[in-house]
Amino acid sequence: MRRPQSPRPPSVTRPRLLTALTAVAVLTVTTAASCGDDDPDLALASAARNQVSEVIDAPATVTARAAATLTAPADGTLTSLRVQPGQQVKRGQILAVVDSPPAQQRLRQAKQALEAAKRAGRGVSTGDLTGSRRGTDKAAGEAFDAARKAAEKIADAQLRDALLTQVTSAQRQYAAAARSADQAVRAVQRGLSGLNSAVGALSAAQRLQAQQAYDLAKATVDALTLRTPIAGVVQPGGTRAGGGSTGGLAGLLEQAGGAQAAGLDPSVLAPSQGGPPAGVDDAVVLGGQVSAGTPVLTVVDTGQLGLLAEVDETDVLLVKAGVTATVELDAVTGASYDATVRSVDVLPTNSAQGGVTYRVRLALGAGKLAEDEPAPNPRPGMNAIVHLRVREAADAVTVPASAVFSADGRDAVWVVRDGKAGRAAVTVGVQGSDLVQILNGVQPGDRIVVRGTDQVRDGQEVR
Repeated sequence: MRRPQSPRPPSVTRPRLLTALTAVAVLTVTTAASCGDDDPDLALASAARNQVSEVIDAPATVTARAAATLTAPADGTLTSLRVQPGQQVKRGQILAVVDSPPAQQRLRQAKQALEAAKRAGRGVSTGDLTGSRRGTDKAAGEAFDAARKAAEKIADAQLRDALLTQVTSAQRQYAAAARSADQAVRAVQRGLSGLNSAVGALSAAQRLQAQQAYDLAKATVDALTLRTPIAGVVQPGGTRAGGGSTGGLAGLLEQAGGAQAAGLDPSVLAPSQGGPPAGVDDAVVLGGQVSAGTPVLTVVDTGQLGLLAEVDETDVLLVKAGVTATVELDAVTGASYDATVRSVDVLPTNSAQGGVTYRVRLALGAGKLAEDEPAPNPRPGMNAIVHLRVREAADAVTVPASAVFSADGRDAVWVVRDGKAGRAAVTVGVQGSDLVQILNGVQPGDRIVVRGTDQVRDGQEVR
């Protein structure tokens, strides 16, 4: 099976490698004709009514519906592994547990700070206000910095951004409380307000900072219990090639349910961070050390396989949602699978050959072998060729594709009437690889030159 090797120049007629013909061949009568001994032979045929399909061929990759890679949220040890490779798991199921003394220590410290902040506010003198205010700022800055560094170690971009957003929101809330405390302290120092109001504002800022630090530390500890956000099949480690990884903190994992990876659908996730050396398993062993962001397990949802096709810009305007297709896989010789277009991307991508292509997403159906037996289920990442049936015409007036040529900027054919060739301008409709539909200019039964069109002249006698 030959794949397209380079994008076609816009001026070149699109090749059609496959056509669906359900009627008799158009070459009802073929003869050799000439107007003299020195003239080349001409092949003639009769225009006839047939069904013709216009098919676009595009390279594609099999994709899974979703994939989520669970990563360690903090440095620690893998103390529990509750699944085996290849096991089917349900959404929300606990797959592994990481023990992280540093994360648990931060949570204990944050809890103590929160309890102390709730007791604060008594016995503060006017001279202590500024110092207390600076101490609160310092504690808040340290807590936010620690949370931000922990978030930046999360492999999944979506979850990382979600946690960073949480940290940013907490900082804004604290900044608002800190401004109120500043205003109250300045009012006391100028003698415009009593000490109680300043102490109350400062205490509120301290409590808010301590609560936010505790919440962020607890989120990290909760995430040490790795739960899958999707149902699927488990494999060790992360995605190796072309994919990203998802996973992360408890509660935030729910946001990764629709994430899809390359070889799993590369439009959503970041490129892979790379894998171990060849011949080395990328699985994290029970009792092994992990660092924040280490991929532990990947869950792949293969409940509904799809295809990601790359369609050239010269063809993509013909592709719409609902267009049906047949699919050939490199891995399953002789098998044919059904597929249906789900969507066409609006923004382009650059193909490996440097041309402009658009991603077309298809739902992959069942396949059959040549003996009409069920074909095996593909795996994500397998290469394929998609034959998109973009247009069809039934009972159409057709001529062989070789009969059509360009003259004066228009499509034309040579029609032989009363033994003489005359050029007839035509409008081409559906274009198959062997037959093309003629919307006007030719009638069924008309004799057409289908070989040697470049040697014919208007009015030439054809015997």
